[in-house]
Formats: sequence, C-alpha cells, structure tokens
Amino acid sequence: MSSVLTMRYSRRSIRGGTPAPVMGMVDFSDGSGPARVVAYVERELPPGGIPAYLAARGSGARSFVLWADEHRRERVATLVTQSATGGVATFQAFGAHGELIGTFVREKALRGRGLRTRWTVTQPGGPDAVGFKGRIVWWCLWWLLLPMQVLILVFSVFDSVPGNEGGVARGPRRIRWRAGGQMPLEFRSRGDKLHVHAPGSDWRLGAVLIVLLRTFSAGSWDSGKT
Repeated sequence: MSSVLTMRYSRRSIRGGTPAPVMGMVDFSDGSGPARVVAYVERELPPGGIPAYLAARGSGARSFVLWADEHRRERVATLVTQSATGGVATFQAFGAHGELIGTFVREKALRGRGLRTRWTVTQPGGPDAVGFKGRIVWWCLWWLLLPMQVLILVFSVFDSVPGNEGGVARGPRRIRWRAGGQMPLEFRSRGDKLHVHAPGSDWRLGAVLIVLLRTFSAGSWDSGKT
C-alpha cells in the first residue's frame, strides 16, 4: 500500500507583539486512518541570517530542518546543500543522529542532461531513482500554447473588469521516479502530493523530498524575507 505525504504552511498569529515565523507541516497518510502531522518544517539559516539564505537560494541552495514537534525539541531530519552551481544542485538529508537518509540531485532543465528538470533520489545502499518533471508531450503542448497565454496575460493587465484574472498556465509538474523497472516515488501536481510506492521506504526520505520539491514551486514556502 502506498503512503502519501503533503506539505502545508501558514503564518502563526502574532504573540507578544512579535510576528511568528512561517511554519510548515508535513502530513502523512498510509490509508489506515486520517492524515497526521509527522514533522514541522523550518529554514535552517546560515550565519548571515535570512539575507544570506536568500542569496544562496538564488543559486539553488536549500537548507531546512524537520522537527518532531512545533517547539523544536527534537530533530527528525536535516537537509543540507552539498553543492549548487551551473544549474545542478546536490542535497543530502540526515537523521536525528547524523545518519544519512538520502541524497537528492536536481538538474535544471536545459542546464543538466535533458530538456526537462531531472531529479535523482538515492537511498543508502539502494539504486538511483530518476524522475523528470512533466511528460514530453505535455511540455510540447505547453510551449505551443505559450504565445497565446502571454497574449491573455497582457490583455488581463489592461482589462479593468473586476474578477478577470488572466495568467500563464503553470508548466507540467508531475514527476515519476523509476528504479530497476519499478516506480518507487511519484509526485502528483494535483494537491502537491508525494506518493511513496516502495514498501518499507523510510518515511523521512519522503518527508524531506516533498518539502524540498515545494521550495522549487510557485509561491515557495522558504522564499520569504521574514
């Protein structure tokens, strides 16, 4: 049976006159009951604070912590960036005791080894699972319709009719990872859900992956200036 992980985030209410940070939560469901929160997400800031994080983020770097509870009493996992240059970024996820959970490599479209963004996920002792963002056929259709979408966007800017919200449709985002003829992981853009199909997989790997994927999506949770 597949398990499903999703991420949601919201800004907490102001307490004591100080704005609280944006906090994310990872929900886990294996079909045996309602989804439950298994981790709380927060950026891990470098010595330079938020400005330094955002500067490094521009090159593809990411760093965050998954906490067991909202009071930060225990770490579940930590993601760090090994390298990020030339459109290729390598990340590693570690458990609470420093054990390696998995390695993620993101090769940006047209900068790595293909026309689509390539994601490689590797668990310790396991084969590489490779997935590509979107299907070729949907990308071709998206590019063919792009000029029309741009025209719609331009007209919507000058159209003063209330409620008329034009815009360019988002590109294909579904990712299916393949390893040894199997599909251990699948990200579905509808609902931003990560499905873990491989039995016995470490749920922490999936939790880190869904959070990492959401840092590269529109309205990314980790791009705030506060």
